Amino acid sequence: MTIVATSETAGALALAQSVATAAYIVAALLFILALAGLSTQETARRGVVYGIVGMTIALLATLVLVVANGTLVLDGASAALGIGLLVAAVVVGGAIGLWRARVVEMTGMPELIALLHSFVGLAAVLVGWNGHLYADGIAPELIGIHHAEVFIGVFIGAVTFTGSIVAFLKLSGRMSSKPLMLPGKNALNIGALALFLVLTVWYVATPSIWLLVAVTALALALGWHLVASIGGGDMPVVVSMLNSYSGWAAAAAGFLLNNDLLIVTGALVGSSGAYLSYIMCKAMNRSFLSVIAGGFGIEAPRSAEAEEGEHHETDAAAVAELLRDARSVIITPGYGMAVAQAQYPVADLTKRLRERGVEVRFGIHPVAGRLPGHMNVLLAEAKVPYDIVLELDEINDDFADTDVVLVIGANDTVNPAAAEDPGSPIAGMPVLHVWEARNVVVFKRSMASGYAGVQNPLFFRDNTQMLFGDAKQRVEDILRAL
Repeated sequence: MTIVATSETAGALALAQSVATAAYIVAALLFILALAGLSTQETARRGVVYGIVGMTIALLATLVLVVANGTLVLDGASAALGIGLLVAAVVVGGAIGLWRARVVEMTGMPELIALLHSFVGLAAVLVGWNGHLYADGIAPELIGIHHAEVFIGVFIGAVTFTGSIVAFLKLSGRMSSKPLMLPGKNALNIGALALFLVLTVWYVATPSIWLLVAVTALALALGWHLVASIGGGDMPVVVSMLNSYSGWAAAAAGFLLNNDLLIVTGALVGSSGAYLSYIMCKAMNRSFLSVIAGGFGIEAPRSAEAEEGEHHETDAAAVAELLRDARSVIITPGYGMAVAQAQYPVADLTKRLRERGVEVRFGIHPVAGRLPGHMNVLLAEAKVPYDIVLELDEINDDFADTDVVLVIGANDTVNPAAAEDPGSPIAGMPVLHVWEARNVVVFKRSMASGYAGVQNPLFFRDNTQMLFGDAKQRVEDILRAL
């Protein structure tokens, strides 16, 4: 490789670096605007556009840097190889991303996001290993900091990688949603963290490849154990938690690559994911540590009421009659609506009822579905007006004055045991008080328990009727009956 070092070269490189830095600042601002836009339904589309524009600017700025370094510093063959690899990676990655975005169903979005988080973790591991293998040219006074960055980046990335893979397997049904209950599992997690701290000090003092191998293996095992030990009912928290991990992994990679945009973007994603995890935990009246320790997803014994009670089955014609006589209706959707792709007929039913003068609103639990905001996205996709989609705190006091509640595919988020049974695994979790309405119709395929594995006594209440079958077909039957 031929190195060219002239004043003209230095000036050109400085100019390219300045242009890239300015572009990174603009991209970082756009990412902040994207997060702000995604905070509400009305501005979410604009937020996505900001994010796309910001990432495009970031990619172009990086390409400018690579071209400048390649053409001004390296020989022709090396420059062409580096630029070619970058372009090929962007084209291949972009093509795969477009393909997955086009074919994925909304029901598959949670596991796709978990899988994408794993790629960020793997990238951080590879960047960390590269930082160990090619640490030449670092000032002696900074070498200790560099070693710490390598070790921490590899650890966070590896935990994110295997944790995201396990989340993907659980969300896609390839792995049981029940928590892994190893003896002393919390002690294992704490012990792994303590060992990581010891290995970090050791590596900074005397860096060696075997220590890096050891921490990679430790982190891979810890990531697998952390998420495998969390029950299915906590999956929305797990997704946001892994989102946070992937952000910190990207920030660690940014320090190693001396890339300001990666540091800023990683910090934004990491902090916003952590805050979202806090919101999710608050919505379930749980602490973050209790989520890490598992809990939800342990099969609960049926209560005496559930054992002796009988459910009341209904049909579409009877439900249509209820809706004809109703003045107010609240629809509480869950993951079952996403599986059945029932959001479109539900939107048609909403429109038909509102044309008849019926007040129709939606009650959305913060952890409905298997992804934060899952139900809101589905309803927005079906063109349901934003102003009638309300959160738990906004609508919970209104159920007592409601004529009919349609529970479409929801289970754990409408379970009265959370409010009435102190011995329930979900005791204390804020839920939608649908049972307070005059009539409750539950759309389900069967009497099976929900994703958290907890029996729901709502199904046996006197004012509850069960409408069995595919939710989309049943809603379409109600529309025909109307």
